[in-house]
Formats: sequence, structure tokens, C-alpha cells
Amino acid sequence: MRETKIVSRRGGRMLALGLGGLLIAVLMLLLTVAVAKEPGHRESGGAIAGMALGSILVAIASVLTLAGIYVVNPNEARVMQLFGRYVGTVRDEGLRWNNPFYTKKPMSLRVRNFETATIKVNDIEGNPIEIGAIVTWKVVDSAQATFDVQDYASFVTVQAEAAVRNLATHHPYDSHDDGAVSLRGHTDAVAGQLETEIQARIGKAGVEVVEARIAHLAYAPEIAQAMLQRQQAGAIIAARTRIVEGAVGMVEMALKRLTDANVVELDPERKAAMVSNLLVVLCGERGTQPVINAGTLYSS
Repeated sequence: MRETKIVSRRGGRMLALGLGGLLIAVLMLLLTVAVAKEPGHRESGGAIAGMALGSILVAIASVLTLAGIYVVNPNEARVMQLFGRYVGTVRDEGLRWNNPFYTKKPMSLRVRNFETATIKVNDIEGNPIEIGAIVTWKVVDSAQATFDVQDYASFVTVQAEAAVRNLATHHPYDSHDDGAVSLRGHTDAVAGQLETEIQARIGKAGVEVVEARIAHLAYAPEIAQAMLQRQQAGAIIAARTRIVEGAVGMVEMALKRLTDANVVELDPERKAAMVSNLLVVLCGERGTQPVINAGTLYSS
């Protein structure tokens, strides 16, 4: 089912036509009553009956004309059906008119948003986490939203929660590996994946996702304290790893520059001592205290 736009007439003209028809019908009826009361015209019963019938027909036509008038608000559509058959959709704003036998179901095209329920699920590493998202969406195809699903708003809510649950099972809560996408550390990438997955699920309902973002993310209460300690330990290890990598690079650069500049010639044992001292200085948590060696490496 796809949306089909149909032409609607301006409702102002049809309103004037319907009200004018009702006025004419009332005048005809009053004229018929007045003529029927005159003694000289009692024998012309056929003409009087014709005038009465004409006024009734004009009144019925006027009422049907007025019944076809409806209002379309900004960012709203009207889905037209004729005896159960989809006819088309009107998106023209203002006072409009169509066949009075059409059923005219209103459909909001405004942007909407909702927050999913907080879901408890295991991430890719098996850790129980709590996650929730905010989804912004709007209807883009009124026919699909009306006829392809039972309740498109409820459908969007359920499918969004399913997408959030599926996304959480494919990523770790946190990761110190720069190449791995984590829920906490790569919010933009996760939001893009979430938006794509929700759109794939709700596209059949004629709905478009405007934006999807993680609104709540936390470890489950039963492991929150343990995971906090693990997270702190992992952060310390990751920081130490970077410090050691940087220190080794600096020691290598220092030895190379000393050798290239012919500042001093170091045998392997002196190089080992220098490397040890530099690593202690660069990797230590506290400031080092200088010690002056008045002797040599072999006898102090």
C-alpha cells in the first residue's frame, strides 16, 4: 500500500454553495406553503406538490454539499476511503471539500518523540546492563501507516525497543581497544547504528526516524560496584601501557641522538644502566630524587 494524493476543492466555495442551497430550499418551502393557503390555488395540487418536492431535493443536495466539507490543519493529512476502499490522501491545508461519502480519517504528520523503557540486557561480553533510548520520528506515508499495520504508534514503540535490545547485545559497554565500538565510548557511532536499525524495522509502517540517541546507559545494580572496580583497573592498565610505550620511545630516541652526536660512547652495560634509569624516571608515579655517583659504574 502506497500513499496516493488526490485533488480536493476549496471548501469556502462549497460552503457558500451549500448554505445558499439551504436558503433557497427554505424560501421554496415557505413559498409553497403560502401558495397552498391561497383559495384560488387549491385546485393546482400537482404544482404545489412539485414545489414541495423540489425544495426537499434542494435541501438534501445542500446538506450533502456541506457534509463534504472538512478542515486540514498544518502538518496533517486526511486519508480518504469510499466504502472500505482506499481512495487517496489530501495534504492541502485549510477548508477543503471532497465527495461527502468519503470517510476522512485525520493523520498527524508532525514530528514526535518518545523514550523507550529502560531495558535490562547482556552486552556482547555477557555483562548485564541497563539501556534506554530516545527516538524522534514522523509519518511519511499515510497509507502504509493506516493500512499496513494495526497501530503504527504502538508498532514504532515496540520495534524501537527491540532494536535497542539487539544493538546492546552486539557491543561492549566499555572497551579500551580503540578499534572496538563501545556503547559508552562511541556515542555517535552507536546512535547512527541505532537509527539505521530502527528505520529498517519500522519502514514498512510508513514512518521515518529523524533521530535516535541512547538516553540511559548503566551497569545493572548487582554488578555495578564490581564493574566499576574492573573499569578503574582497566583504565590504569591502559594508561600504564601508554606510558611504557612512550617511555621506550623516548629512551630509544635519547640513545640514538647520543650515538649520532658522538657525545659519549656507551658499552652494553652502561646502555642497560641508562635505560633502567630513564625508565624509572619516565614511568615512576612520583618525582625522582637525583643521586650523584662520585665513582664509576664498576666501583662507586
